[in-house]
Amino acid sequence: MTRVLLTGGSGFIAAHVLDLLLKNGHSVVTTVRSLEKAQKIKDAYPQVSKDKLDFAIVEDISKPDAFDEAVKSEPPFEAVLHTASPFHFNVTDAKKDLLDPAIIGTTGILKAIKKSAPSVKRVVITSSFAAIWDQTKKPGHVYSEQDWNQVTLEDAEKNPADAYRASKTFAERAAWEFVEKEKPNFTVATINPPMVFGPVINYLNDLSSINTSNSRVADLIQGKWKNEIPPTGLILWVDVRDVALAHVKAFELDSAAGKRHFIIAGYYSNKETADIVRKNFPELASKLPTESTPGGDYPEGAKPGFDNSRAVNELGIKFRPYEESVVDLVKSLQAIGA
Repeated sequence: MTRVLLTGGSGFIAAHVLDLLLKNGHSVVTTVRSLEKAQKIKDAYPQVSKDKLDFAIVEDISKPDAFDEAVKSEPPFEAVLHTASPFHFNVTDAKKDLLDPAIIGTTGILKAIKKSAPSVKRVVITSSFAAIWDQTKKPGHVYSEQDWNQVTLEDAEKNPADAYRASKTFAERAAWEFVEKEKPNFTVATINPPMVFGPVINYLNDLSSINTSNSRVADLIQGKWKNEIPPTGLILWVDVRDVALAHVKAFELDSAAGKRHFIIAGYYSNKETADIVRKNFPELASKLPTESTPGGDYPEGAKPGFDNSRAVNELGIKFRPYEESVVDLVKSLQAIGA
């Protein structure tokens, strides 16, 4: 059993990480923004005692001292899984809405751990394929942990999508620079997934709070794709349960220390998503696009390649197929009223 601090516990990925940590017998303190969010999680685990699941309130991760108290624990923490970070394109001020919370949130927690939690040996940070994707590469480039996004602050201020990518890139770079300069007692590992699909945990029982990847499937089953399927955008995906497992493996395995981990299952398109839902949920037919509805295909040109050998060989991830992920997601959305 390990004592673990999990940040952002009510987030889409973190909810699955928490579930796995508790199933694996770890003792968890998770940060949430409010007592109300803590209560929702507590209600979902009525059999779990306070020594196995407790909470720390962190209202604003963009404050430099946000995690100063949360990292203190008795018994002390041995691992920290930092998933808390903003992910949305509803940006009015790139610096204030995305860059500061991501960068300050990441460096702030590392400083707090170094100062007040000397027992922590591993910190796992949720990064993103956004920090790997490099638009200067030729079409068909095979992406791996070696690649870095070349986005600049200037790009981020011009374009909300670039601002999100910059927030993940700058935050991850800041983490590696912290380790290099500060030489703390702990090692860092990062998890870099692309589009994350899969079931929502039922205490996130509000459609407005589902993650950006899954919201497109919510749109599909609510009839918003009926006349035209929207462009897919990034065609790389992974299931949330595989991402959660990667987080847990990344602190349990010594070999994960000091490494990035590109957690990717394969390709998908919005058209494939619609086909899967039509096949598995015939009762939704009146809301769904037909086989001849335009849009949603793979973009023209070479697909980006990917190398997920580290995830498979070192972390031992056996990736779920896309159909399973979509079916489980739709069932979970129906359970919360979609």
